[in-house]
Amino acid sequence: MHSAPRSDAPQNSPAPNGPSAALAGRAGRTSAAVLGVLTALLLAAVAAGWAPLLDVDASIARTTHRWAVSDPTLTHANRILTDWIWDPWTMRALCAVLVVWLWWLGDRRLAVWAGASCLFATLLQQVLKAAVGRERPTWPDPVDSANFAAFPSGHAMTAAFVGGLVLWALALRRAGRALWWTALAVTPVSVAGVGWTRVWLGVHWPTDVLGGWLLGAFLVLLTGVLYGRTARAGRPTGS
Repeated sequence: MHSAPRSDAPQNSPAPNGPSAALAGRAGRTSAAVLGVLTALLLAAVAAGWAPLLDVDASIARTTHRWAVSDPTLTHANRILTDWIWDPWTMRALCAVLVVWLWWLGDRRLAVWAGASCLFATLLQQVLKAAVGRERPTWPDPVDSANFAAFPSGHAMTAAFVGGLVLWALALRRAGRALWWTALAVTPVSVAGVGWTRVWLGVHWPTDVLGGWLLGAFLVLLTGVLYGRTARAGRPTGS
């Protein structure tokens, strides 16, 4: 008996028991619920001005700001990374590339879902910023500047969400090994790196970054859960 040949090319349709079904199951729902609760708790603590949390924020921010002022070369490198490599618009452009790729593969439902999810994540992040209205750190000797409210960090949220969305879509489409492992290596570095740059440059408190990470991860899981449930609901009985 000969086994079916394996291919590294993207498949035409996701497997019924693949990532979509996994996220639509209990584990996906539980993970999304846990991240949602953690995000809400952190948001509530920040909005209420919980002193112990703000003290830790201020202590870390003062330390990293001293480092940034004393090392202008590294600070300049962080500015390049945060303004060009990991900028939210760069991440949104990556999401657009993902949408075009999915559309080209013929998976228009997933392409629209990914694009709509990215738009929703961006709008929700802006609404939360306005609602919380947290002030950014201020320094007598700033090394960078940023506008609008601080919490959650748009850079951190967008990197976490888009990176997670790309990994989810690649797994769902059974992308080739090279593409998958490249994305798997680049995503955590980008997510962690952009968070570090925002704190190093003194334009965000550490909890702004943490909030962005939590929100981005929650929205990725929520996207997967809802997509998996709708895909399963639309599948004929017995298929």
